[in-house]
Amino acid sequence: MFKQLILLCALSMPLLSCAADAPFSGGITTDVLLSDYDKFNEQYKAFTPTAQDIALMQKLEGKELIVLFGTWCHDSEREVPRLIKLLDESKVQLASIKYVAVGYNKQDDAGIALANDLQYTPTFIVKQNGKELVRVIEKPSGTLAQDLTKGL
Repeated sequence: MFKQLILLCALSMPLLSCAADAPFSGGITTDVLLSDYDKFNEQYKAFTPTAQDIALMQKLEGKELIVLFGTWCHDSEREVPRLIKLLDESKVQLASIKYVAVGYNKQDDAGIALANDLQYTPTFIVKQNGKELVRVIEKPSGTLAQDLTKGL
């Protein structure tokens, strides 16, 4: 019996170490994201939006924005800091904004990713009165500001 217990403990150790390596998931603020994740901070500092893109962001006035991303995802490391810089520099007043980090399984405990049919990270969703207006997935086809405001 003692040998079985030791074997069980030994086999469980890799599972515990994997749990510690799981990426953060859940709601997060931009302050925490930029202070705790170096690649996000580096990209934020390196990005300089154009005057045209800053002006385009005003089309988001009064809209809701949901940002679904992975702290582990290279596309998120590039695009999410760009969004944050665009929002900072444009000073656009959104109705609401949610930054939701997901795990490798592209889910979060609150079910926001599932409710918004997340397939790829990052995904930016612009809504008004709960109705989806624009969805930008992974990498914009133009600039992020152009894609976020397309058709608005």
